[in-house]
Amino acid sequence: MAKYALITGASRGIGRACAIELAKQGLNIIINYYSRDDLAEDVKNTVVEYGVVAELLKFDVSDSAQIEAAIENWELTHPDDYIDVLVNNAGIRRDSLLIFMQNQQWHEVLNTTLNGFFYLTRRLLKNMMTKRHGRIINMASLSGIKGLPGQVNYSAAKAAIIGATKALAQEVAPRKVTVNAIAPGFIETDMTGDLPVNELKKMIPMARFGRPEEVASLVGFLSSDNAAYITGEVISINGGLYT
Repeated sequence: MAKYALITGASRGIGRACAIELAKQGLNIIINYYSRDDLAEDVKNTVVEYGVVAELLKFDVSDSAQIEAAIENWELTHPDDYIDVLVNNAGIRRDSLLIFMQNQQWHEVLNTTLNGFFYLTRRLLKNMMTKRHGRIINMASLSGIKGLPGQVNYSAAKAAIIGATKALAQEVAPRKVTVNAIAPGFIETDMTGDLPVNELKKMIPMARFGRPEEVASLVGFLSSDNAAYITGEVISINGGLYT
């Protein structure tokens, strides 16, 4: 029986770094992505260099029907395997002051971050509980802890992820499934490319943005047997910006 790790939004940024880190640990990798076939293929080619199996699984995390179809098909073609690690990383920003925020900006962010977590985690949880082993790692954010102006939708979605993490951790702990959240601050990715980097660096005690690989290292630890007694936690990676 082979164990796999499924990382959502794995074609770039933090998701890409997580796929590579977990491959280094010997886990077979399922790379979920939504649109960029070229980037996803590049991640796959990088992951297989570590001697593991890498597969692409394209679906929109905000669409429960797409998730059901994709996972069902994967299970049919992998009758002896199961997904032991789930990294709920996919997320989008649609920043705006609330007074100007459109309905679509609100719903798109919550649908991807929060509904995506719900649909996919629910779908994979039964197998983890049956196998009496599993790791669920949810990507929260500084925005979900501190709140950031212009990101009421994003802050709401990420704060909800934190609450869901703490509740679910208690539900599944008896079956040796852990559920934790990671709250990155400002990380060098496509998602932060439009931010005023030099101004923000002045606010950060470490005076720099974090790297995706630094977040991925924590994902790797939380996925390991060494973290078996850690659950329901929210761990910040923000260079001392907010503690």
